Amino acid sequence: MLDQAAREHLSNVLRPAAPPRELDGVYTPDQLARLLDVVRSEGPWKLIIAQHFASAEELVATLSGGFPEGFTPTLDMFLTPTFRGFYANYSACLYPEISDCFYNDKFLELAKGYWGAQYAKPQMMLFNVNGPCANTDPGHLDSPSFRGIRYENSPTWLCSVMGKSGLFTDYLIKMAQVITWFSHDGASGFTYWPNGPLKAPARLQPPIYNRGVLVQNEMMMHRGEANGPLDQQRPAGLGFDTLFSGDPASKDHWLLKTGDQVIARHHTDELRFLVHWSAEVFEDFAELKKNMDGSDDLTHDQVFDTLIRDVRSRGIAIETPTDPMRDPVFIRALNAAYDIGTPSQYPAEAPVSPFALQAA
Repeated sequence: MLDQAAREHLSNVLRPAAPPRELDGVYTPDQLARLLDVVRSEGPWKLIIAQHFASAEELVATLSGGFPEGFTPTLDMFLTPTFRGFYANYSACLYPEISDCFYNDKFLELAKGYWGAQYAKPQMMLFNVNGPCANTDPGHLDSPSFRGIRYENSPTWLCSVMGKSGLFTDYLIKMAQVITWFSHDGASGFTYWPNGPLKAPARLQPPIYNRGVLVQNEMMMHRGEANGPLDQQRPAGLGFDTLFSGDPASKDHWLLKTGDQVIARHHTDELRFLVHWSAEVFEDFAELKKNMDGSDDLTHDQVFDTLIRDVRSRGIAIETPTDPMRDPVFIRALNAAYDIGTPSQYPAEAPVSPFALQAA
């Protein structure tokens, strides 16, 4: 259990380079239509949780707040019908019909302006989509990247722990995101903690249709909010193998299927659709070169040695595992060493979902 001074120190680590900047009218109607066309034509799509986490310990390491001693979390505690797909990765657009959305000059200028930097390049673009959906997330970090240790070559949990620890800031790759929502739900917004999770939250107020933020989400706790009627937020039959796809019988409807069983059907207007665009940003040419040529990269061995040494220096016992990437006891111990607990406050209009309270 961290003392208050340690909690406040780590809370101050989790602050973005600048406060989020709200954006309106982010995409044109034609761009939105093409983005949704890719979702329809290239599906079906898997749950986020099924794509990124092999154990509950890995998922918890990305969140704020742990669990009581002796309590063993399970992945199904966090199961919600939210699905993900990638539009672009490794700085390459995967679907030429949306190349203007990814290679976006306006977004690149926003990213450079956010950091006061000279250079930027688009890195990744994804979507999250769901119909009515609970929110069991108390607050999380997006996966930060460091020179040599990136979301492409490392587990999500490890990048998150590295970010939360504050030990690798000299290696942190500067990033900026344009995150945009399309939702008609009048009660569903976006909660974030720009001054650290022990300070008061802020909120992008609903409705959030074609509205977004310019932000550094890797170093700021945040959470999407529940949406849709409560009795539809966790459909019967939801499982880790549930898939999201367009309804072949209607261009305006979407299906959730577990095996051959349709467990939910939603109109496009019922969706909460998120588009996440991300860029790497470089203060000057020297930083650009250092990030590209590999001359100052971390290795996984360096990272684990640094984390283990730091945890032990604070009098916390931790074993050196044979498989540090996947060992659940090791992951749990590291997360506990850098976890400050759940955020101190939530907006009154956006509490944690009752599904999360039931699970806990």
